[in-house]
Amino acid sequence: MADELLAHAHGKALIADSGYDSNRFRQAVRGKGMKPVIGSKPERPRKLPKIRKLYEKRYLVECFFHQLKRFRAIATRYEKTARNYLALVHLACAWLWLEEN
Repeated sequence: MADELLAHAHGKALIADSGYDSNRFRQAVRGKGMKPVIGSKPERPRKLPKIRKLYEKRYLVECFFHQLKRFRAIATRYEKTARNYLALVHLACAWLWLEEN
C-alpha cells in the first residue's frame, strides 16, 4: 500500500514511521521530489538522519488517531457502509474539536 499512498502524495516532505523504512521506498520518495522524514528501523546498522521538527508532527497525528479510537463505534467499525462510517468520523472529529475549544 505504501506505493499507492505515495502515488497520491504531494508536498515538500513525506513523514512516516519506521514501518516505511526501506531504501527502495526512500528512493521513490526522493523521485517524487520530496524529502523522506522516516524513522529508521532498529535493525539498520546505522540510523539515518531525519528532520526532528517535522518528525514531531507525526506524533501529533498519532495522538489524534488515538483520540479518535476512544470512540468505540469508530474503533470497532460498527457502521459497515463507508458513508455512515465517515459520518461517525466527522462527528467524532467535531466532538474532539469542541473539547479543545
